[in-house]
Amino acid sequence: MPFAHALLRARACPRGAVVGLVPCAQGGTPIANWTRGSEMYQRMVTRARVAGAGTGRIAALLWFQGEADAMRREDALAYAGRMEVFVRDIRRDLAMPNLLVIQVGIATAQKQGKWLDLVRKQQRAVRLPNLKYVDAMGLPLANDITHLTTQAQVRLGRMLADAYIATL
Repeated sequence: MPFAHALLRARACPRGAVVGLVPCAQGGTPIANWTRGSEMYQRMVTRARVAGAGTGRIAALLWFQGEADAMRREDALAYAGRMEVFVRDIRRDLAMPNLLVIQVGIATAQKQGKWLDLVRKQQRAVRLPNLKYVDAMGLPLANDITHLTTQAQVRLGRMLADAYIATL
């Protein structure tokens, strides 16, 4: 919601526009679970198509994922390639070859995975057109040392909005 509110406050949308968010998150999932043909991928594509039907328009994909990939070195090393395939697939399946994707650089790892830095390096290594990177590292963490605090989530929403607005 802070992302949507920041867009509206910045007047980044036409007057009277509605900013809709299509949540598709599934906690604790590695990027390999989001490959084309998987249940999660298909559910996301279906939701996006419904949201973009009629007068709706998909303007961007906000991608905040990777903590589970920090648990195994093999998954961490494969992250950039898997992300590039994911972005190409989603753009093709939504018939949106220039869809803006804003990827969040993770700040924590699931179950204190020891490959956090390697996943972050792989996230920054993704080189595709119209893909932006926003870094969550340094934002305050909740007491569980896994999730961002509410204030940090609000800040991240604004950071995502700033990245989106910069592309307009």
